[in-house]
Amino acid sequence: MTPYLSLERLFGRLRSLNDAAGILGWDAQTLMPTGAAEGRAEQLATLRGLAHELLVAPTTADLLDAAEARAADLDPWQAANLGEMRRAYAHAVAVPGDLVEAESKAASAAEMAWREARARSDFAILRPHLAEMLRLARAVGEAKGAALGLAPYDALLDQYDPGLRRARIDPLFDRLRAEIPGLIRAACERQARQGELPPVSGAFPVAAQRAVGERLMGDLGFDFARGRLDTSLHPFCGGATSDVRITTRYAEGDFTRSLMGVVHETGHALYEQGRPQRWLGQPVGDARGMTLHESQSLLLEMQACRTPEFMRHLAPVLAEAFGAEAAGLDPDTLYRIYTRVAPGFIRVDADEVTYPAHILLRYDLERAMVDGDLAVADLPGAFDAGVKALLGLDVPDAARGCLQDIHWPGGAFGYFPTYTLGAVAAAQLFEAATAAEPDIRPGLARGDVAPLLGWLRANVHGKGSSQSTDEILTEATGRPLGLDSYLAHLNRRYLGDGAAA
Repeated sequence: MTPYLSLERLFGRLRSLNDAAGILGWDAQTLMPTGAAEGRAEQLATLRGLAHELLVAPTTADLLDAAEARAADLDPWQAANLGEMRRAYAHAVAVPGDLVEAESKAASAAEMAWREARARSDFAILRPHLAEMLRLARAVGEAKGAALGLAPYDALLDQYDPGLRRARIDPLFDRLRAEIPGLIRAACERQARQGELPPVSGAFPVAAQRAVGERLMGDLGFDFARGRLDTSLHPFCGGATSDVRITTRYAEGDFTRSLMGVVHETGHALYEQGRPQRWLGQPVGDARGMTLHESQSLLLEMQACRTPEFMRHLAPVLAEAFGAEAAGLDPDTLYRIYTRVAPGFIRVDADEVTYPAHILLRYDLERAMVDGDLAVADLPGAFDAGVKALLGLDVPDAARGCLQDIHWPGGAFGYFPTYTLGAVAAAQLFEAATAAEPDIRPGLARGDVAPLLGWLRANVHGKGSSQSTDEILTEATGRPLGLDSYLAHLNRRYLGDGAAA
């Protein structure tokens, strides 16, 4: 067996370990009884420790060196796969195994503490756990930064999006800081001129909401033979390579949030289900990074499924599911509901215009924490002050403040920027897709997403990690990631003269 093929076998085994951890992690957030938390933490830490030991073994370095010496024998996909293997090894070997297991155990404990803290709106419950997660994240960032020649925060960013750096993010986010407040004001003023829109309220049974969600998942192309929908405190997409699990959460008095939560997570799932079959189990077959992953969820949720066209499909689906409770929810009203701009406290429920403000705040805070400029004890006050400055709101309690997200308790420092970068990429991709495929918009009105999904399969999903994010975007749209399409979309949809999009 050649060195390269030996590496393929090794990374196939690693994928099996990571898939097992993925299913255990999904179970921990959906079905696991609370009394099993300590044992589950040990299980996950053991699996992650074993995967780390396997990856950083001395034989791995020897195989990589030998395979790279014979790289001329590889085809383009194999060569890209070898590059992704080297990247994975460089990240892993920089971090001691005991730190990997410690971070895993601490994250499991912090996530359980977060659930209690959020339910009781008591930051003190989470504070020691979050301080430990920050300490460990800094240690990982420093170790990887030293090995890769990066600042600690850049090293953490690179875990979630290969090649992403603060120097790339800051000019984009600086422009958003300048543009978004004015957009919010103007959109709210325009809405006020259009008149009040009654809030959605009624009796929308969870079973009926779930049925609608599964109906839309099928319409959007989700393969239920390779995945499922469940309920969790925080919506997510997880599971394993051929078993994609998504979740949402429900409120019986308002179906709108859970439904778009399902659509959002289905976007992630379609990316996972559309990755190149020949390379599943290998690094080159993975999704490229979280900017592109978030672009797929936000393209579906924000760009496609909040259009007037899709509302023409959605209205009769809701009428069939909810009967008289859906009275008055015609396509035009649904469009106004799903494009309503209203500054609020909860990031995952935020509208498209105010959402970037939530991410700008979290980006600033996590950088400050990693850099040592913000202590965990001062996080609630800094968070509340940021919400006041960016959205003009007074945060009433910790549950609607710094306790609302699971990311930092889970150790995901460096993830938040990819949400807004994903929204930017989504606008760029949807603009290119609809220009290339004129059947996309008419298809949305019929609930036929095949033209859009086919374009995404060819231009994003099927490329795996064979290219960089900017290379994939440039081939698909003609240019690397930039703000022009995104800001044009927001202005057209929320400030335009009736040219809804």
